[in-house]
Amino acid sequence: MLKTLLHKNYLIYGGSILFSRGLEYAVLFFAAHYLTKNDYGELEFYKKLIEVVSSVLAFGFPILLLSYTRSRESKLYFYILSILFVIGLSTISIFIGLFYADWLILLPALIFFALYFTGGIAQSYQLVQNGSNYASIYKMAVAFLFYTAMFVLIYFYNVKGKAFIYPSYLLLPIAILFSYVTISATKINFGKVRRYWKLFRGLLSSSFTLVISNFSSMMFLYIDILVIKLISLSPNAEIAEFSFGLNVASILLIVANTLVQVDIEKLKNQRGYLNILNKKILTLTLSLALFLLIGYYLLINSGYFDSYKYTFVLVMFI
Repeated sequence: MLKTLLHKNYLIYGGSILFSRGLEYAVLFFAAHYLTKNDYGELEFYKKLIEVVSSVLAFGFPILLLSYTRSRESKLYFYILSILFVIGLSTISIFIGLFYADWLILLPALIFFALYFTGGIAQSYQLVQNGSNYASIYKMAVAFLFYTAMFVLIYFYNVKGKAFIYPSYLLLPIAILFSYVTISATKINFGKVRRYWKLFRGLLSSSFTLVISNFSSMMFLYIDILVIKLISLSPNAEIAEFSFGLNVASILLIVANTLVQVDIEKLKNQRGYLNILNKKILTLTLSLALFLLIGYYLLINSGYFDSYKYTFVLVMFI
């Protein structure tokens, strides 16, 4: 068991996740210390809102790319059609701005997260088309650029609660150019685009099922934040406390995500591999949970996060 868990692909792809999540936690912990509770709570609210809504905007295509496509050709054309669909859906959604003023401010970030950020369409495409090592480089590059921009906005430009939104304004044009360059390097057959569109269109109902499933999974984690926002008299401060603990507890999800994504081709092609993978996930998750509780207790009692030192019980429940 230990030998398989230390496989090179696990270590490389898992290392990319640790790098990207490490940057995320470093910036978020800095923000929790540097910003007031109200500003940090606002930042966390926009973060969770972007993550939830962008998962709907992605329309289940990341999972579809991972699980459905098999040939290199089908992966390429499904990737192209997924990008076009998300851009089209985003264009239609502009009308939401008539009812929710912040929508137009959030829309570039929603598109960037749906297409290019961790768990987005582009990352899934890189994983199935070019392998986990290439996807690892992609993931680390995107995380570095995004969280570096976020840190600069907080520390040097006093952006505060909207610091999670604005990095996408810079990175989205660069990411779209990256997609254009990589796609244009291949010979696109427009006859095949039309043929794959018919297949793609037939799978939209299945994709919508994935949207509902993914949305439900995320709301299991985030529904408390939305309830706090609606009914609390001081929502940002309470969101700050809840999110601070939730960010640490959600580290446990890294284990399953890493192992499933690295072994996605084995899951599609080898019968019985699911049971083997489940044992690996259970072993690592239980071990990590113990280290997390010990680490979180030491963190909140370090004197650096005095405002959050009463959240240990909350993290245990999460």
